[in-house]
Amino acid sequence: MLVTVAQALINGLLIGGIYALVSIGVTLIFGVVKVVNFAQGEIVMAGMYTSYFCATLLGIDPLVSLLISMPALFIVGVCLQHFLIRRVLKLGDMPQIFLTFALSLLLTNVALLLFKADYRTIQTSYSDTAIHIGPVYIAVAKLIAFGVAMLLSALLWVFLRTTDLGKAMRASAQNPEVSMLMGINPDLVFAVAVGLALALAGAAGSLLMPFYPAYPMVGQVFILMAFVAVVLGTLGNVTGALIASLMMGVAESLGIQFVGADSGLIVVFVMFLVTLIIRPNGLFGGKRR
Repeated sequence: MLVTVAQALINGLLIGGIYALVSIGVTLIFGVVKVVNFAQGEIVMAGMYTSYFCATLLGIDPLVSLLISMPALFIVGVCLQHFLIRRVLKLGDMPQIFLTFALSLLLTNVALLLFKADYRTIQTSYSDTAIHIGPVYIAVAKLIAFGVAMLLSALLWVFLRTTDLGKAMRASAQNPEVSMLMGINPDLVFAVAVGLALALAGAAGSLLMPFYPAYPMVGQVFILMAFVAVVLGTLGNVTGALIASLMMGVAESLGIQFVGADSGLIVVFVMFLVTLIIRPNGLFGGKRR
């Protein structure tokens, strides 16, 4: 029993790191720009296809293709903010929701048109490799993905805490009107926030490819988990989204192990509902970081 629990905990933490990259991107956009990005999951899908074609056409390892997917999707994020999101910021919630939801549908259907509904996978030298620690095994591909995800999360934390631009983003998240009075350029801050969020989602997609198939609807799985993590960890709280994502990964893994193969999400949503009953503002009580 202890071995089974330990294995489930490890598997949950490893996949929770991927959830964290997606949810941090969602909460970063919401915290700074005040827009809910329903298309974040489709950006994960775009990152997966980028790594897939880099591997099949150019022979580039998915980990190395991070150097392509992240800058490319950062630029996409900046353009998305400048040409689309910026135009609906003052129009209220509904136009913003319709914009990102329409973008989600557009990206999914374009992917279906171009790539069909086929599952596409990449086989790397470490895809089927595992490290054995006694009776517990750790998949190398998932361990690498978790390590890189935590590294990127830590770099984002350092960026937000120590750089002038990061501090400007935090100030804009806390009080956009006062931040403008202090000379902060909101267009620059918003563009960087959206660019970073999309770059993190693209990184999640690249990290998934060695052990998870790419297909046009794959983003729906991750955006659902990201929204739960964002609310569970408190809206706009980057640290909260990270911790909530890891908790959800563990809850999902324990649910699959002890309840049933299709029960992982049920356990996650039960945890989500219980948390909201006890703490309606999320685990971190409405504080933003």
